[in-house]
Amino acid sequence: MPTLTVPPSTNAHFRLAVRVYWEDTDAGGVVFYANYLKFFERARTEWLRAAGISQHELRERTGAIFIVSDTALRYLRPARLDDLLDITVTVVELRPASLRLAQQAWCGDTLLCEGDIRVGCVDGGTFRPRRIPIEIPHGPP
Repeated sequence: MPTLTVPPSTNAHFRLAVRVYWEDTDAGGVVFYANYLKFFERARTEWLRAAGISQHELRERTGAIFIVSDTALRYLRPARLDDLLDITVTVVELRPASLRLAQQAWCGDTLLCEGDIRVGCVDGGTFRPRRIPIEIPHGPP
């Protein structure tokens, strides 16, 4: 898994602020581990939106949709109720039909969770791999 150990403002291609709500936590007020995947998904969607790409419009126009094909997460510190997190997206690898992204959850200067996420591009009707449309960003929006 790629490790970026600097705060998000220094190295990330995209950053999304996410507030931790009760629904994100367990009985102890700590973010439930699987919810980091939701935070990462939201950040990827907003990363595309910031680049002017609506996933719905992309599917309508090209037939392309994205599926997560592989994830690896590392949990370092807990996030808690009411924390304001920075969720980052950095393109690590761009291939013809897939992207590999490094994603991180930060609270201030503290790295809480990091993920290595592979996203495949498939045809929305057949679910067969297809080339990623040219407009998908591979750097800062």
